[in-house]
Amino acid sequence: MGLQYIGLSEINGPLVAIDHVVDASYDEMVEIKVADGTTRMGRIVQLEGQRAIVQVFEGTNKLSLTNTRTKLLGRPMEMPLSEEILGRTFNGAGVPIDGLGEIYAEKRVDINGQPLNPVSRVYPRNYINTGISSIDALTTLIRGQKLPIFSGSGMPHNELAVQIVKQAKITGDEDAKFVIVFAAMGVKNDIADYFKRSFEEAGVMEKVVMFINLSNDPIIERTLTPRCALTCAEYLAYEHDMHVLVIMTDITSYCEALREFSSSKGEIPGRKGYPGYLYSDLASLYERAGIIKGSKGSVTQIPILTMPNDDITHPIPDLTGYITEGQIVLDRDLNQKGYYPPVGVLPSLSRLMKDGIGEGYTRKDHSDVSNQLFACYAKVQDARSLASVIGEDELSPTDKQYMSFGNLFEEHFIAQGADVNRSIEETLDLGWDLLSVLPMEELDRIDDAVLKEHYDHQRAMERFNLKEEKIIKELNV
Repeated sequence: MGLQYIGLSEINGPLVAIDHVVDASYDEMVEIKVADGTTRMGRIVQLEGQRAIVQVFEGTNKLSLTNTRTKLLGRPMEMPLSEEILGRTFNGAGVPIDGLGEIYAEKRVDINGQPLNPVSRVYPRNYINTGISSIDALTTLIRGQKLPIFSGSGMPHNELAVQIVKQAKITGDEDAKFVIVFAAMGVKNDIADYFKRSFEEAGVMEKVVMFINLSNDPIIERTLTPRCALTCAEYLAYEHDMHVLVIMTDITSYCEALREFSSSKGEIPGRKGYPGYLYSDLASLYERAGIIKGSKGSVTQIPILTMPNDDITHPIPDLTGYITEGQIVLDRDLNQKGYYPPVGVLPSLSRLMKDGIGEGYTRKDHSDVSNQLFACYAKVQDARSLASVIGEDELSPTDKQYMSFGNLFEEHFIAQGADVNRSIEETLDLGWDLLSVLPMEELDRIDDAVLKEHYDHQRAMERFNLKEEKIIKELNV
């Protein structure tokens, strides 16, 4: 039997202090026996000489200062792993909660991950098809990328996450296995049930590993959830050659748990009360995405975060934007108009998109369509701003044409519904039909040869049920 420490010197929130501790290590797991015979787990989060500060996962309620027994386990927190984890549901600390018993582990892995040599990284190529036009065409998700979704309170980011899980698939490697690790942090019971029910009804649960941390669970468990999820993703990707998409919602709940934990330790707060190490802590999560040289698998991340007060300069989205390779921003105005998914095209960006699209990946004309749609939609916003000042009737014929294009773009391209799954060919063909509504001379971001091949004004008029007389009148021809 190992050495046990009897009694605690201090209890503060989720933390306990133990004095006269020898041979302890940072992040070492401890086993705490309570007076009533129950056992709790914790880990050492701070060492000051022979004084150890322990983070108790299940909370410190009913712990005694005098007869609590603590045993050091001599190892960091580890996750039991095997291929059996597919189709299973765990709590935030990696304990099965689906009633199917424990995982028969092939190995146990430290949830903090292993340091990755940057030289061993492979530049991400090829894309993951989500079936959502505004993402696939304009902010393409590249395999091995980290691409967050910036949302807001009351926005349909949960519905979008479910749709991506149901529809996402890889292309270019038909033999590769594609799986999803889904981590929900700080969610209510009804939202957790919605996730599980949606995956089961869609028949995709066998390729999903779920981690559910409820809002009434201990905050300490919330800080473990993304690390347990990413540990599973790395195991499946690098040891079983699977392509893994990790969806984490909501990173804001994780950061707030981190802030509360930091405050309990008495650390000096940074911006808006968040710890000064928030950047490096988020980086330790996001940088676990990628492709490793010599491995056939990959880890792709879609972290979802809600911006407090829709403030994109808030520390959480601000720091996330520095670390990740772009962002998908949900637009409240589009959401209020009833468009789903309400992806704000102009502030959204995928920095790795340029190298994972085009001939051999998606389609040769993808880059041309994407650039031209961005440019035209930017002009739509300029025309709308002008119309709000001088009135729509006073706009030039060309500006009126852009206004018409903008409405069609939002109604048919951005808004597609929660059950519509478009292939990349359907998405790009729709983009060409929308661009063909505009006069050919306005499409100045596309090579002339490509433009002549795909531009078809008559087809666009028929598809969107537009009358030529109206167009001629608006153009003042």
